[in-house]
Amino acid sequence: MKLDNTLGSSLGAPDAKARANRVALAALMAELRLEEDRIREGGGAKAAEAQCGKGRLTARERLKLLLDEGAEFLELGLWAAHGMYAEYGGAPGAGVVTGLGHVSGRLCMIIANDATVKAGAFFPMTAKKVLRAQTIAMENHIPTLYLVDSSGVFLPLQEDVFPDTDDFGRIFRNNAVMSSLGIPQITAIMGMCVAGGAYLPVMTDTVLMTEGSGLFLAGPSLVQAAIGQKTGAEELGGAAMHAEISGTVDFKEPNDHLCLARLRSLVGKMGERPGAAPAAEIFNRVEFDAARDAPKFPAEDVYGLLNPEPGASNVYEMREVIARIVDGSRFDEYKADFGRTVLCGYARIGGRAVGIVANQKMHQSQTVATGPAAGMKRTEFGGVIYTESAQKAARFIMDCNQNLIPLIFLHDVNGFMVGKDAEWSGIIRAGAKMVSAVSTSVVPKITVIVGGSFGAGHYAMCGKAYDPRFFVCVADGALRGDERRLGGQYAGRGARQTDGARRKASLGGREKSRLRRDQERLRCAGRSALWSGAAVD
Repeated sequence: MKLDNTLGSSLGAPDAKARANRVALAALMAELRLEEDRIREGGGAKAAEAQCGKGRLTARERLKLLLDEGAEFLELGLWAAHGMYAEYGGAPGAGVVTGLGHVSGRLCMIIANDATVKAGAFFPMTAKKVLRAQTIAMENHIPTLYLVDSSGVFLPLQEDVFPDTDDFGRIFRNNAVMSSLGIPQITAIMGMCVAGGAYLPVMTDTVLMTEGSGLFLAGPSLVQAAIGQKTGAEELGGAAMHAEISGTVDFKEPNDHLCLARLRSLVGKMGERPGAAPAAEIFNRVEFDAARDAPKFPAEDVYGLLNPEPGASNVYEMREVIARIVDGSRFDEYKADFGRTVLCGYARIGGRAVGIVANQKMHQSQTVATGPAAGMKRTEFGGVIYTESAQKAARFIMDCNQNLIPLIFLHDVNGFMVGKDAEWSGIIRAGAKMVSAVSTSVVPKITVIVGGSFGAGHYAMCGKAYDPRFFVCVADGALRGDERRLGGQYAGRGARQTDGARRKASLGGREKSRLRRDQERLRCAGRSALWSGAAVD
């Protein structure tokens, strides 16, 4: 006999009672849907107009741009705080939108403050709703995206929001735990982010921020009342300050639309952890079409950038090299305004997502954040790793490991900066953090010597001792990369080129001849000793 496990049904044509039940339930559901539509309006049309007047989108407008076209959004906790806080005008949806949806093909948990509801303030139920969303993400290893636009804790109810185990503080604890579990978290600040709420973005892995937004522990008025300091919101905690001086923000974007587009681009490059979901491979890869996705500029142009003559300073724009390597010449640059002598960012090569760490050879103007010259502008010399550059690179390398994105290092490095300002700013500790991040990196690494590579900079940029899968030199790197790395007297010359007057080293004819001989000797030694796996064109 064949097993029959099909369920039967005794329901036939609906009788009068069934018809009455159907009508009553349909009417009830219609009422519920109408009420849900009212909840989705948040603080109402007037509040939405005020949000628009600031040049910002509402939470649901942001969701529409963030989610894949036609993708379903499974909203969670829509009814949270329904009928509560009437004495304060209510808090529809607890002032936050949470749910599951696909972003760049990846299922994500999305937590978006609704600034039309009391400026996105956290009520007691807001904290519970966010915590529930985080719990679901943790239990199912789902990447989590935070769209932040919040004035912080709702002060009249702070005693019910702030102190207990499952209150506001638990959100930050969950941020840390999720990161330790390898669950990617990205925050986009598109409005205010103040007081205790300012910790949430920085507890996540990557932070985006739009111009005109604010991120500070206390606003200008409170700062003046507390310590008597007068300062504007932009200077205190604007996007430009955090992108260039504090380094808190990884991506500064002009508006909500471009911020959400960047967020989608970053999510699209995330890797997939084994067991999280069925995947052909761990590292993210999309179909590569040579006609559509090739770099926009010919690779042969790089020959014009590099002077192979001994002692040549080779000041050039490393982005020109990157633009001739990556698919479509598209590059999501990380902390573009901070630590500018090291370039970091996300791209694709042959359809594969990669993170790129490269030495910038152009001299840069930077506002000093720490040390005796804090707040002043200084010129940073290309090819030299400064404290901020090392901090930026270390964090980027850790983010690539968190998101399972392989790393490519493009060397043309003179070493770490020296001097009183450098020591006061903590160059040794920052350099150690960068070396540590490279040492403990678990994603595949490829090292390319574009020009020179010597001193501790060689180590920090994933030198041969730091387990790159491949270690190669381009033509100019093969000529003088090994010499710079090993020739102490010439390394000293390179370091002296970064003095205050930016003097060019002058080589006499006899010294040039000796340099060429030593260079050739070291070049041959480098090949025979397998320092470099290949000289690539």
